[in-house]
Amino acid sequence: MNLEAHYQQMWLAANEGFAKGLFEYDPLIDSPADTRRGITLIARPSEESKQQIRTMLDALFLLEPQQYYYPLTDIHLTVLSIISCYEGFSLSTIHPQEYIDRIREVVKKYAGFRVRFSGITASSSCVLVQGFPMDDTLAAIRNDLRTTFKTSSLQHSIDKRYSIQTAHSTVIRFHVPLVQPVAFVERLQAFYVYDFGTFDVNMLELVFNDWYQRTENSLLLAPFFWAS
Repeated sequence: MNLEAHYQQMWLAANEGFAKGLFEYDPLIDSPADTRRGITLIARPSEESKQQIRTMLDALFLLEPQQYYYPLTDIHLTVLSIISCYEGFSLSTIHPQEYIDRIREVVKKYAGFRVRFSGITASSSCVLVQGFPMDDTLAAIRNDLRTTFKTSSLQHSIDKRYSIQTAHSTVIRFHVPLVQPVAFVERLQAFYVYDFGTFDVNMLELVFNDWYQRTENSLLLAPFFWAS
């Protein structure tokens, strides 16, 4: 996949919609009745990159404080959604150690990877920081994991929603109608080519999580380390 072209296509489509007032709002963000849970293999950007993201979030928050801005502790890059969040899922329905063992067998074949966070893109429902892997390691890990789980009898929903190929981080979700949509989109434009930094991924985390990867609703099932 040509990630740059993919992100640009998303951006152009989103901006066309924004100009028409077409934003999608997520009513479940604050809902205590949201029981959607799943398990996901994630990576986290460096503290330096997260601080650069914070610069953007702070600027946008001043215009639209009612939207949902990801706390820095929750910002992540999805390596692979093993079981996509669905209502009522709990760890008692699976054997987590079986998942941990299979992932560890895959991860140990590799030696980490490097990601560049550069610019933003968007959809009708959210704003994303664009991530660009510096080599093919992330794609290889994903494909290896796909094969591992698809040839197993373990519950999974890999690629059921879509086949993940990007390396983005979602950082804002639209929650309620925007008060200043034109000004907000104009300020977004200022970060279209912003450099959020480049970082090494030396650890992955398998987590039990909610739809938004909130820290308070997440449980670390296992970390997987590479030598830095």
